[in-house]
Amino acid sequence: MLIPPILDRKHYSTPSVFSPSALLREARRQRGLPQQDVPEVCILDPDGDLVRQLRERGLGRRFESWACYHTELDTFALAGRDVGIVGRVVGASFAVLVAEELFASGCKLLISLTSAGQIKPAGPTPYFVVIDRALRDEGTSYHYAAPSRYADADPMLVQRAASALAGGPRSIVGASWTTDAPFRETEDAIAAARAEDILCVEMEASALYTFGKIAGVPILCLAHVTNTMGLGGDDFEKGEADGTTDALAVLERVTVGLGR
Repeated sequence: MLIPPILDRKHYSTPSVFSPSALLREARRQRGLPQQDVPEVCILDPDGDLVRQLRERGLGRRFESWACYHTELDTFALAGRDVGIVGRVVGASFAVLVAEELFASGCKLLISLTSAGQIKPAGPTPYFVVIDRALRDEGTSYHYAAPSRYADADPMLVQRAASALAGGPRSIVGASWTTDAPFRETEDAIAAARAEDILCVEMEASALYTFGKIAGVPILCLAHVTNTMGLGGDDFEKGEADGTTDALAVLERVTVGLGR
């Protein structure tokens, strides 16, 4: 039987030759950057709306010592402290690449907040999902851990986040479907996900959760369910200020709730 390359010759206990610390070291050398830890709490903003709004309001400040070749890191005040945020980190492989670099640079907690498509209806969009498990329909996680159907979040992080969000913007706890191919969300695939009580579809959570578990680092993924995959006439509406008002409220509550 043919074993696809994504599952072949994976030795999960063997360390990688290439490390994020080596990449960051060389980026600092080439750019003349000092070694400086990033904020302990960092956020991935795949849509980029939060970063854009923070900059437009004069609230986001570029973290000049960030040595990543592919992204910029901003900082802003949230819940009484400076946190880091990286925009437009779209897709599983990109998200995990940046997550690896953040934790190698002093990050102690990573929160990802991405927009998502509705799978199992839970009321009118938009609303938020605290993702407690994610279907592994992407490729990155299979380089970190042996095949399994789902990648699970840390249940303590999920519980604390859910409690913190009580009384805030509408939110629920549930599963997501992580896929590398958003334009291959077929009727059959959507129906199958719905039959498994999956609430939404996004592109990063299962890989981030798998990396977090293997690396022993805390990661929580949130989904802002904003659309029904373009099936309606007024789809992809996030709310006030492109949804950033509610998103920042959610992030503040979660950050406080997680004790950070």
